[in-house]
Amino acid sequence: ITHRIRPGADQGYIACQNASSGPVAEGSVGAGTGATVGKLLGMERAVKGGVGTASVDLGDSLLVGAIVAVNAIGGVYDPDTGRLVAGPRGEDGATMQDAVELMTSPRFKGGGQGTPANTTIGAVATNARLSKEQANKLAAVAHDGLAMAVRPAHTMSDGDTMFALGTGTLDGPVDMDRLCAASSLCISRAILRGVLKAEGIGGIPGVQELTRNGTI
Repeated sequence: ITHRIRPGADQGYIACQNASSGPVAEGSVGAGTGATVGKLLGMERAVKGGVGTASVDLGDSLLVGAIVAVNAIGGVYDPDTGRLVAGPRGEDGATMQDAVELMTSPRFKGGGQGTPANTTIGAVATNARLSKEQANKLAAVAHDGLAMAVRPAHTMSDGDTMFALGTGTLDGPVDMDRLCAASSLCISRAILRGVLKAEGIGGIPGVQELTRNGTI
């Protein structure tokens, strides 16, 4: 895994040509290829991150969906249960540790928190018609979903960024409270899926691999 391999304009053009209405590939694909999480103790203790998606049907044809590339210093948790899914691994290479507990311990002397090039980046979309202000609000609230699933989120070494858009195909009054709730929920669940779907690359194991080996 290397940060020196980056997509350019040509790859962006190809991605647009390959866009479809079919299922989105998840896990160690696209932006998720080099993604990792749980890097508080350094890359040698990290777990594989990836791309994840999620959606919510709010009824009356109103939909909200999200896609996230999960590449974070912090660990990833199941937003519905609070269970740690992928955190810095212990010295045995398998035991998951809580990054927030490690960071806030008086005994913590620093570790991988200075690791560069971390960005959990994603987008939340709805078929509602949004104003610019409403789209900005939806993007801001999406960060709540990030914090539900990534702990700690928004560290000084994380370039966390969320975008929002409305396709406008469903016209009518907009209930922003419902859209905001769905936004944070979709982002948090997409983050979880991105990690669960990721496969190990470059010596960094994925949750699937660790589970198959019976280490977690």
